[in-house]
Amino acid sequence: MKHIAFLGLVAIVATLSLAFTQQDFKKKTVHDFTVKDIVGNDVSLSQFKGKVILIVNVASKCGLTPQYEDLQNVYDKYSSKDFVVLGFPANNFMGQEPGSNEQINRFCTSKFGVTFPMFSKISVKGKKMHPLYKFLTSKAENGSVNAPVKWNFQKFLIDKKGKVTKSYPPGKKVTEKDVCAQIEKLLKK
Repeated sequence: MKHIAFLGLVAIVATLSLAFTQQDFKKKTVHDFTVKDIVGNDVSLSQFKGKVILIVNVASKCGLTPQYEDLQNVYDKYSSKDFVVLGFPANNFMGQEPGSNEQINRFCTSKFGVTFPMFSKISVKGKKMHPLYKFLTSKAENGSVNAPVKWNFQKFLIDKKGKVTKSYPPGKKVTEKDVCAQIEKLLKK
């Protein structure tokens, strides 16, 4: 009888151990992060569950700054189909995003008509790298891609479940046929 009770206890411990192990190793997704929007409010990225997300580190004084227009055009084209662009200003490259959040917001809305969500300025590389970007850039963290940020306007394409699927280099325009095809493929899933 003691032997049966002991086996029962072992089974319970094994089941609980397996449950905790599975929970501990649950893969993180973009949806697990909370960030500050451009005016300083906390925003849980879980609100974008079920949407395809394009995350971009942006800058106002870069040769690639005109990409704001392309980002807005792609956002306009697909936003009604569960797609969103998220802009993260960063001053990591030659001081090309020196302004305050208020100045950045005013610039991108007045100059490029940006209506997609913009977030507070963060660091996308180095010792002060924001946790979201540690996740986006490291395959060990995101399970998909190693893609250290090389410059302003690097893009990360995220599926509806919050998984990083692809990184595009800074010079790659989101209006290019292959990028739009990948967005459309993820939107159909």
